[in-house]
Amino acid sequence: MLTLEGIRYGDGAFSLAADLRLSPGGRVAVIGPSGAGKSTLLDLIAGFRRPDAGRLLWQGRDITAAPPDRRPVATLFQENNLFPHLDLARNLGLALRPDGGRLRADERREVERALDRVGLQGLGDRKPGALSGGQQSRAALARVLLQARPIIALDEPFAALGPALKGEMLDLVRGVAKELGALVLMVSHDPEDAKRFAGEVVLVADGVAAAPVATTRLFEEPPEALRRYLGR
Repeated sequence: MLTLEGIRYGDGAFSLAADLRLSPGGRVAVIGPSGAGKSTLLDLIAGFRRPDAGRLLWQGRDITAAPPDRRPVATLFQENNLFPHLDLARNLGLALRPDGGRLRADERREVERALDRVGLQGLGDRKPGALSGGQQSRAALARVLLQARPIIALDEPFAALGPALKGEMLDLVRGVAKELGALVLMVSHDPEDAKRFAGEVVLVADGVAAAPVATTRLFEEPPEALRRYLGR
């Protein structure tokens, strides 16, 4: 269980509060107006920001003060965060050896299997600049697979992709998450993404990240903040 207990965060006029629990293995969409704090919520969970008050717990263990590399979270950003001067194999190898050290033979095989899993077999020697946007997204997802963390945080990584390719990537994320048994948190501006992918939705609006609600029920009976966001 991922627990956000009395979390409070502020930055100037911006503030965000969160009291919620998310179950292992769940698929959760994080939606809400621009600037409401969706990415901030993911940053707090991943450790890129520290709360002013409250605690974060994973399976009962307090991770509030843990740095990002000591948290059970793998983050996939919109920019994919691939190093342009490294080929895919070396980019993915950083998931196994963050210090950039030489991979053992078994680790190289793990990288190859991860590339195969996301449909990039045989492309390990290519640099990110030689790939399409969709292929770069697949490579970034392969790195998440290698990290094998129990929480995957997706900060709109597929926003620049067309509808068909984005749908394909969401299906691929679902498969990878199922293999890992991972809880997935996906920030999106598109309600259709939430309906397609997520069993639950966390609505971030008016300075609050609300407790998760079943996706179907939320859209059938939207609260006022969601109606405003959807323009209803």
